[in-house]
Amino acid sequence: MTARTGSPRWHHADVPTPRDYDADPERYRLGMRLAAEHSRADLQIRVVEHLVSAGARVVLDAGCGDGALAAAAAGTALRVVGLDAAAPALRAAGRHGPVLHGDVTALPVRDTRVDAVVSINVLDHLDRPAVALREAHRVLRPSGLLVAGAVARADSPELAPFWRPGRTPFDAEEAPEVVAGVFGPVTTDAWDAPLVTLPDRDAVRDYLRARFVAADEAERLADGVAARGPLPLPVTKRGALVLASR
Repeated sequence: MTARTGSPRWHHADVPTPRDYDADPERYRLGMRLAAEHSRADLQIRVVEHLVSAGARVVLDAGCGDGALAAAAAGTALRVVGLDAAAPALRAAGRHGPVLHGDVTALPVRDTRVDAVVSINVLDHLDRPAVALREAHRVLRPSGLLVAGAVARADSPELAPFWRPGRTPFDAEEAPEVVAGVFGPVTTDAWDAPLVTLPDRDAVRDYLRARFVAADEAERLADGVAARGPLPLPVTKRGALVLASR
């Protein structure tokens, strides 16, 4: 874990990750299933550990998807309220706890109402992630905790001969500085390890599809990866959780 302060550096080449959670919710769910079947780590459990350690009780999962964090928090003292702008996600997340329809840049929550705000793989979708961070700061109680997750641009290096993640406004490389620009001092909980093993060509295709590669391109790239071999393919996951207090 490292501490960092500073002001965000902006890069004109950064492009927000597309939002397709209303139009194609199955792409997102494909990625969640793939992680559940082939990953050796559970990011949501890691987030729950941070929340419990901080003594949080009421947690706003801002960009909750299908409610994975609420499901992971079952059996703890955490009360996770999910928020998402995509109706299919909210319908699924509602099975795990209370949900709100809304956008992370304009939270439908009054000032200083929650103990923690979590946004995992959400802020990369925004042109200006600082807007959502200011909203998170507003709704947090004094000493409340922000947990923001980001994937690194150097993620999945084993696939680099065929595909690399695009730069976004909230990659793990700059995310601590972006958060520090709103919250002040931050700490990071980073990972860099072969946490996923793709057993076959179809799993490679699905992994790429979950990362917004078009279906036909994912098929072509998966063929290339399989031809190069060997499979199964261990994939190094790189990213970070950025933690900050109000």
